[in-house]
Amino acid sequence: MEQTLVPHRYVAIGGRGPEDVVADARGRVLTGVEDGRILRLDGLTEPDDARVEVLAETGGRPLGLELLPDNALLVCDAERGLLRVDLTDGTVRILADSVAGEPLRFCSNTVALSDGSVCFTVSSRRYPLEQWIGDLAEHTATGRLLRLAPGADTPEVLLEDLQFANGLAPSADESFLVIAETGACRLTRYWLTGPRSGRSEPFVENLPGMPDNLWRAAPDGPVWVALAGPRVPPLDLLHRATPAVRRAAARVAVRAPFRPTGTIGVLAVDDTGAIVHHLARRHSRFRMVTSVCEAAGHLVLGSLWEHGVALCEPPAAK
Repeated sequence: MEQTLVPHRYVAIGGRGPEDVVADARGRVLTGVEDGRILRLDGLTEPDDARVEVLAETGGRPLGLELLPDNALLVCDAERGLLRVDLTDGTVRILADSVAGEPLRFCSNTVALSDGSVCFTVSSRRYPLEQWIGDLAEHTATGRLLRLAPGADTPEVLLEDLQFANGLAPSADESFLVIAETGACRLTRYWLTGPRSGRSEPFVENLPGMPDNLWRAAPDGPVWVALAGPRVPPLDLLHRATPAVRRAAARVAVRAPFRPTGTIGVLAVDDTGAIVHHLARRHSRFRMVTSVCEAAGHLVLGSLWEHGVALCEPPAAK
C-alpha cells in the first residue's frame, strides 16, 4: 500500500548532484558530487549545525558508494572506474579501470561481499553519464554486472545485456545479488551460490518507476530502492519500436533540455521480492531521487539533479 513521502528538511551541501547517499554507523551520510568531491554530512537533523566535510577528490564523477569496515570507501566513478578511497587521508586508488581491454566507463553502483570480492555495475557501454537519457531512449541493453576477485587486477563479467544496470544490493545470506535495471523498470536477481549459481531471473517486475541506487542498512533489513522517475508510457511504447527508431529518438533525447518531473518515490523490498514499503509524493520540489538511505531516524534522499539532500519521515510501521 502506497504511503505519502513526507519531507522534513532540505540541506544544501555546496555541490550539485549527490547521486548516491550512504550512512555510516554514527548516522553521518557520505555522498559524491559533480565536481568529484566525496563529502561527509553530519548534524543533518539540526540545519543550523549541519556540517559538510570534504573527505577526498576522485578527479572524476563519483556515483555509487560502498562503505568498508576498514575506514575506506568504494566508489564507482563514471569517468575513472572502480576506486578505493582511504577516509583517513583522502588517498584515492584505482582498483579497476578496464575489462577485457575495454576502458571502464559509467560504473554505477558497487557492493563488497564477505569473501573479499567486489561486485559492481556498468550502466551503459554506449552512452556516457552526461548522455544517460540516450541509453534509456535507445534501450541498448549494454549494461553489465562485474566482479573483482580478491587480489585480481581486472574484473570479470558476470552478466551482460542489462537495461541500464544501476543499483546493487546483496541478499541477507549473500546467495544472490539484486540489480536495478533502470531502463526496464525492474529488479533482477543474480544467483551467487546454490544450484542456480551464475544465472539470473526477474526479482520484482513492473515497478511504478525507474529504479536507481539500492541501499541495505543491515542484513535483516529491507533493500531500499530509489525511484528516479515515474514510468513514462511513451517511453514504454518506444522500447517496442525498431532499433532504428530508438536510435533516432536517442539522438533527439540527448540534445533536448531535460527537467525531471515532480513525482518522486522510494520502495523497500524483502528477500522474497515482496514490496514492504512504497512511499511517493507528487508535485515535489525535490526532484529525481537517485538514492535513499536511513540515517538519524530519517530517510535521506540523494539526487543527480539537486544541490542538496532531503530528509523525509520514515515509513509507518506495518
